[in-house]
Amino acid sequence: MPENDILKIEHLRYVYNPGMPDEVAALDDVSFTVREGEFIGVIGATGSGKSTLIAHFNGLNKPTSGRVLVDGRDMWAPGADLRSFRFLVGLVMQYPEYQLFEETCAADIAYGPRNMGLPETEVQERVKEAAAFAGLDESLLKRSPFELSGGQKRRVAIAGVMAMRPRVLVLDEPAAGLDPEGRDTILSQIRDYHRKTGTTVVLVSHSMEDIAKYADRVLVLDKAKVAMFDTVPAVFARAPELLALGLSVPQITQIFLKLKEMGLTIDTDVYTVPYAVKTIQKALAAKRAAGAAGEGGGADAP
Repeated sequence: MPENDILKIEHLRYVYNPGMPDEVAALDDVSFTVREGEFIGVIGATGSGKSTLIAHFNGLNKPTSGRVLVDGRDMWAPGADLRSFRFLVGLVMQYPEYQLFEETCAADIAYGPRNMGLPETEVQERVKEAAAFAGLDESLLKRSPFELSGGQKRRVAIAGVMAMRPRVLVLDEPAAGLDPEGRDTILSQIRDYHRKTGTTVVLVSHSMEDIAKYADRVLVLDKAKVAMFDTVPAVFARAPELLALGLSVPQITQIFLKLKEMGLTIDTDVYTVPYAVKTIQKALAAKRAAGAAGEGGGADAP
C-alpha cells in the first residue's frame, strides 16, 4: 500500500446475526482507500451502513470477511496488536458526552493519553493542546463536565480523543442535537484541527451542507454498498442520483436544479453559496458575451 494511504478497506462484508433467520448484511463488498491528510465525508440513508462501517476503523467491529488496513497493516492479522490500532484511529461516537465520567474535564481529556502510558508531563501538555483545539477555555478544565452546557460537554469528549493524537479522527454526527451556533462552532473547530495538524478526518453527517462545506471527498453508502466515492463537486454534480437514493442535497444545489428545470442554461454542480455566486457570475458573463457577439454580427450583416 502506498505510503500516503492511511486507511484501506478491501471487500469488507459484515453480517449481523450470522446463521440466524434474521441474518442481514450491513456491509457488502465495500472497498475504498483514504489518503493521509484527507477530510472524508460519509453520507447515506438510515440503515445504509455508515455507523457499522466506521466501527470497523478501530476494531469495534470485526469483519465477517474482507480486510481493514490502517497505515498498511491488517488490523485483524494473526498477532496484530488491536490496542495499538485504537491509538492510531480515534473514534468519536454519536452523543459522546454520555461517555464522560471523570470528576473534572481535565481528567476526562487525560484518560486516553494516560492509558497510552505517557509521562504525566506529556499528558498535561496534550490535555491543554486538545482543549484549545476543541475550543475549551482553560478555566473549564478544573470544572466537572456535568456542570457544562451540551455543546461544551461535546467538546470535552472530542478533546479526549484528540489528546491521543490519532492519525485518523473519525466522528459520527459530532454536531447532532446542537443548535445552529453550536453546530457551526464544533465543525469549524474540527476543520481547524484538521488544517493545523494534518490529521485525517472522517466525518459522518446527515447534513449535506456540512459535508459540502468541509469535506475533500464524499463516500456515499446505499444498501450496504458504496454508491459513490469522489470529490465534493463530482458527487453533488450527481444530485438527481443522490435524491433517488433518498438523500437530500444542499439547499443551494436544489435551487440550481430548479433553475435548470425552468429552462435556464446553468451548471447544477453547485454545493456552496460562494460557488453559487461564481456560477451565476459565469453565466451572466457568458450571456453578456453572447449578446455582444450578436450585436456585432448584426452590425456586419449586409
